[in-house]
Amino acid sequence: MSFKETLSKAREQRGMTQQELSDKLYVTRQAVSRWENGETEPSVDMRKLIANVLDVPVIQLLDIDVSELCQCCGTPFTVPNMPHGTDADGEENIEYCKWCYDGGKFMYSSEEELIEKTAPFLMEATGMSQDEAVSFMGVLVPNLKHWQ
Repeated sequence: MSFKETLSKAREQRGMTQQELSDKLYVTRQAVSRWENGETEPSVDMRKLIANVLDVPVIQLLDIDVSELCQCCGTPFTVPNMPHGTDADGEENIEYCKWCYDGGKFMYSSEEELIEKTAPFLMEATGMSQDEAVSFMGVLVPNLKHWQ
């Protein structure tokens, strides 16, 4: 489900009007309306606030299918030439990328280390600022299989 559909549905399930939601988020009603009709989309940090106000998981508001991602770093396997990781016996492991999992070993010992080392690549690929990339990864990474 798209962000605009998820937002509208979650708001309506809580019996809130656009005005009531906007008051809790300290934005205009028009901002909520534009989000719900797909004209604009809020930042990751605003989505965190929306999730808190509507009591929904933040990942639900990111419109991401985590099954299509490396289950350690979140890089999409749709990236051209994205190599899969390998198990200790050399067999390909389709859940992880080579940069996170190689020869049966994970390259990162904590979510923080992963985010610190990979946020610059996300910034380069998407044009996000450092704060945006770190915030995005902070929401995504805990929802990936390796970190649960």
